[in-house]
Amino acid sequence: MTFWVASWLRAFGLTLLVELAIALPLLAPVEPRLSRRACAVALANLATHPLVWFLFPGLAVSAGARLALSEIWAVAAELAIYRIVWPALSTGRATVVSLAANAVSMVVGLVGLRR
Repeated sequence: MTFWVASWLRAFGLTLLVELAIALPLLAPVEPRLSRRACAVALANLATHPLVWFLFPGLAVSAGARLALSEIWAVAAELAIYRIVWPALSTGRATVVSLAANAVSMVVGLVGLRR
């Protein structure tokens, strides 16, 4: 396994743990089944995290712009996935779930990088 893939797997695992901890309770009002909520959160992260990890760092823009673009992508794509999975989920609630999960995940990731 390459260094990049191993690093991504560690980052993805941490991201998934953090986002599950945030999103699962926030999605409970729209989905009573814990397993379905967990699968949707995992799917949303599988759809977004590889691009955040492998594509956005290669963009020819400043580090701040890369971070902003990657986080906007993650929040927007994940809230769209949540709305597709649960059409009854309001856009506002989907935004709160995605924004909260990604904000905490980003902070945890940035703190981890400083160590």
